[in-house]
Amino acid sequence: QVQLVESGGGLVQAGGSLRLSCVASGTIFRITVMAWYRQAPGKQRELVAAMTSGGSTNIVDSVKGRFTISRDNAKNMVYLQMNSLKPEDTAIYYCKANGLLRSPGLKPDDYWGQGTQVTVSS
Repeated sequence: QVQLVESGGGLVQAGGSLRLSCVASGTIFRITVMAWYRQAPGKQRELVAAMTSGGSTNIVDSVKGRFTISRDNAKNMVYLQMNSLKPEDTAIYYCKANGLLRSPGLKPDDYWGQGTQVTVSS
């Protein structure tokens, strides 16, 4: 079985920083894309940042310049460094592994973590 576990969420004042971590465990051969999504109360889940195994990144405009995504392919980990946090960044942050291949010859699948709460007070 594959599991994604996020950590690093919490309560922070506006202007502060948090670093989220996500580790994928289990039998894993390769993960094509690791990404962070977030879902605020009453809103749809949205992509925040994504990174391919080759290092290409996609960061949404609302967090560009404040958030940085990084990845350790050897450890199957992805990080989200969040600086200059704003109250509107308050949400549950989810880690997602796209195209996770457990073994050559198997079909890749997508997996989600359980989420970690980030609350930014004004």
